[in-house]
Amino acid sequence: MSIDHTEKGFETNIEDYLININGYRKRNLKEDALETFKKIAIDVDILFEFLESTQAKEIEKLKNVYKSSYKEKIIERINRELNKRGLIDCLRHGIKDYGVHLKLAYNRPANNLNYTLLNLYTKNIFTVSRQVHYSEKNNNSVDMMIMLNGLPIMILELKNPLTGQTVEDAKLQYMTDRDPNEILFKFKKRAIVFFAVDTEEVYMTTKLEGKNTVFLPFNKGNNGGSGNPEVEGKYKTYYLWEEILQKDSLLDILFNFVFIKKEQIKDSTGEIVEEKETLIFPRYHQLDVVRKLEYDTKNYRTGRNYLIQHSAGSGKTNSISWLAHRLAKLHDKDNNPIFNSVIVITDRRVLDKQLQDAIYQIEHKAGMVAKIEKDSNQLAEALINGTRIIITTLQKFPYIIEKINGLETRNYAIIIDEAHSSQTGKSAAALRLVLSANDLNEAEELDKQNEEDDLEDKINEEIKKLGPHSNISYYAFTATPKAKTLEYFGIRGDDGKYYPYHVYSMRQAIEEGFILDVLKNYVTYKTFYKISKKIEEDPEVPSRKAAKAIAKYVSLHPHNIAQKTEIMIEHFRQVTRHKIGGRAKAMVVTSSRLHAVRYKQAFDKYINEKGYNDLKALVAFSGTVIDDGVEYTEEGINRISERELPEKFKSDEYKVLLVAEKYQTGFDEPLLHTMYVDKKLEGIKAVQTLSRLNRTCKGKNDTFILDFVNDPEEIKKAFQTFYEVTELECATDPNVLYDLQNELNAVQVYTEDEILDVVKLEFENKLKSPKGQEKLNSILDKAVERFKKLPKEEQEQFKSVANKYVRTYSFILQIGPFADTELHKLYIYLNFLLKKLPKSGSVKLNLADEVALEYYKNQKTFDGSISLIREDRATLKPTSFGKSINEEEKTKLSAIIEKLNKRFGTEFTETDRLTIDQLEQDSINNEDIRISANSNDFDNFKLDYTKAFMDILINRREENEKLFLKIMTEDEFKSVVFDYLAKKVYDQLRNTAI
Repeated sequence: MSIDHTEKGFETNIEDYLININGYRKRNLKEDALETFKKIAIDVDILFEFLESTQAKEIEKLKNVYKSSYKEKIIERINRELNKRGLIDCLRHGIKDYGVHLKLAYNRPANNLNYTLLNLYTKNIFTVSRQVHYSEKNNNSVDMMIMLNGLPIMILELKNPLTGQTVEDAKLQYMTDRDPNEILFKFKKRAIVFFAVDTEEVYMTTKLEGKNTVFLPFNKGNNGGSGNPEVEGKYKTYYLWEEILQKDSLLDILFNFVFIKKEQIKDSTGEIVEEKETLIFPRYHQLDVVRKLEYDTKNYRTGRNYLIQHSAGSGKTNSISWLAHRLAKLHDKDNNPIFNSVIVITDRRVLDKQLQDAIYQIEHKAGMVAKIEKDSNQLAEALINGTRIIITTLQKFPYIIEKINGLETRNYAIIIDEAHSSQTGKSAAALRLVLSANDLNEAEELDKQNEEDDLEDKINEEIKKLGPHSNISYYAFTATPKAKTLEYFGIRGDDGKYYPYHVYSMRQAIEEGFILDVLKNYVTYKTFYKISKKIEEDPEVPSRKAAKAIAKYVSLHPHNIAQKTEIMIEHFRQVTRHKIGGRAKAMVVTSSRLHAVRYKQAFDKYINEKGYNDLKALVAFSGTVIDDGVEYTEEGINRISERELPEKFKSDEYKVLLVAEKYQTGFDEPLLHTMYVDKKLEGIKAVQTLSRLNRTCKGKNDTFILDFVNDPEEIKKAFQTFYEVTELECATDPNVLYDLQNELNAVQVYTEDEILDVVKLEFENKLKSPKGQEKLNSILDKAVERFKKLPKEEQEQFKSVANKYVRTYSFILQIGPFADTELHKLYIYLNFLLKKLPKSGSVKLNLADEVALEYYKNQKTFDGSISLIREDRATLKPTSFGKSINEEEKTKLSAIIEKLNKRFGTEFTETDRLTIDQLEQDSINNEDIRISANSNDFDNFKLDYTKAFMDILINRREENEKLFLKIMTEDEFKSVVFDYLAKKVYDQLRNTAI
């Protein structure tokens, strides 16, 4: 017998599994049942079979009301409610008819103690129907339909590639042959999800909109990319019917995952023009991670850490919302809640609203979610009252330690949104202290024992509180885990490496179309310049500092900023502004707040000079910048409040945002298409910054990066780390602390008695009193005086090692049990001493008066796609907490200038410089050029100067034949010289005239 490789054979295999393994019932709609179904998309016979077997008393009451027409009346009422409220809401909460409450489905009870609910749950009727004719207008049919108690919940269009058709044909069928106005397909009212399936891939949508229908992949992922892995003896898409459509799984999705997301669409003035509704059905990886975390937590309870490496585009907000809700409801086998509160730490404003809306839809319960937006009292109250889900920012935790004298011993789930920004430091330590606090009775008993307890016991208790705690579980989400994030939250494998608990990779997100590949269109420019000394002396200066000072001088030079500003604005106007239907925006990443201010001034000046009225820029930076004695703030420059900026940038009025750190991370604006980078970016910062462009929206098909500073290979290296799975090579070695301790002790800045005296003050709670503060200062002053007597380089070395010790120790406390009272004493002491030590005598080196910028040009060095490698995983080195400082060698300023000119310079010679100076002077002395400069804008002046330039050049030919030929034969070189001279001559003549 030959193998059935047709579409029907594929259908049959799925149907057989659903019926024989999953316990579905085969249902063939025909005759009256089919005609009724075409009208109202309800299988009336199955629905009443369910109602009469589960709610006989309720049906009897309605019989008494409606008499012989009770079925028609009940169906009429159910149909009206489905069309008004939607299928999901009716399934979850039932309907009411003449005071009678009818349930349309029963979810599996949380435990097996309630036999009545368990019995009702078993009476749900799942049916599968094939080739269902759904329309009164035509003879079209769907391949497969899944119904629950006679209500259609899922439609499947199936294709078998062996017949020449794939999942793409199934999608096309939905878009072209399925009328969204048919009752079966109406949004929310009947079928909840529409699957397009072949033997290799699955796609889904929750709303049919003809050719505008948007399908999302519902695939497991394949070795870090899209698609599905091979499975011995099965179709690649087997998981859909074997796992997802298993009855408990499907009910779980219907009752606990699916929800309606509501968004307000605003116009450029901020007015709400429409409210958009989206039916959210979980993607495969979202279902997978939430269910696995729930299962693992139920088995292991509290005290475990989980790292979820989910890329941008993974739907992290939804995943966190579902996880928070499920953990809040999670009970042990004795029906006791595992967690007293679930605390979500995030800075995302949309999360609290989404969580509240989703939970209300699922349970019709208000008040489960508390958003902490006032003060620490509000947070303390939520913790004490046992609010089920608390949303807050990490910054609020230190303030509640003093507000709460003690909490009863409770269990907490901590969900951290973007783990790397929230895992360490004093705020995180404060969080652990609060949540591990003893109850009031135990605290009272401890107070009585205080006189008997020695200092060692108190220190051990401190270590215990600061370190991992058995009543707290962490669920940390991040797209870009650092080494210390992996070590603290990751799982340690048998090979000693640390791995994420769950991964949805950047590569998979790109291949599935949820984010854009920001490295596809990448252009780099290199700045070439030559500098000279303006002074006769040749002082010796620190090499590294001098090189940085000169680089800063060049980067802030008006000519540099003006040239780059012109490149960026003209590129935006010629290319970017036409993208995304004319709505595209750009971000300029600057290297400092001062650079941001200067660039904003240059942008405004250039735009005004050119008369461009279709381009306005905003600037974003924190605090106050002082430039030449003038103070600048973000609000002062923009003339709008800081809070208004994100919304203003969304409007059509503003096209470019210039940033200095601010908005480089955590800023989601889908209309961002182009990024101009004038800042050195490395590692995780490069990925986070450039990824601001990767958000998708309608009409956005690509992105563009123009980079003035970074090397493409370095950018590739940074992204490669987080492209697929990120792992940590090995753990941080705690024994490094002993090396640091020995190095610090050897300097003899402090004594053991002084350390002990400070520690006693700390643990006896005397530091809050004035006398305690006085005593602390007198102890530390002894060490400070010894420190001052050290040579400068030894002072810097001591501070460097001390800082490294403090950072390393605080991190090691978090990743595992490690108790050494001597190390902890030193940790406490150094925290105080470092604050008292004199600030570094190092001064910033400013060479603006010693050097001059002679020549300058920008040249394109790379234009193309930075291709990442499929390598399955990338390995990080353990965290480094600082390095020792070696004394910097000093070099002659002229030697540093020569070295920089070799690296960044052009092929200009001293003769060339003199000739160009003469060309400049000839131009200034030319009467026609003088008149043109004083009566034209720069663009028109350049037209006049073009004609005069060749005459002036020819007159100087004999003095520098080599330069003349170079200008005449090399267009790019000619352009550089001409642009340089035109700007200098124009500015000088205009300034002279003024």
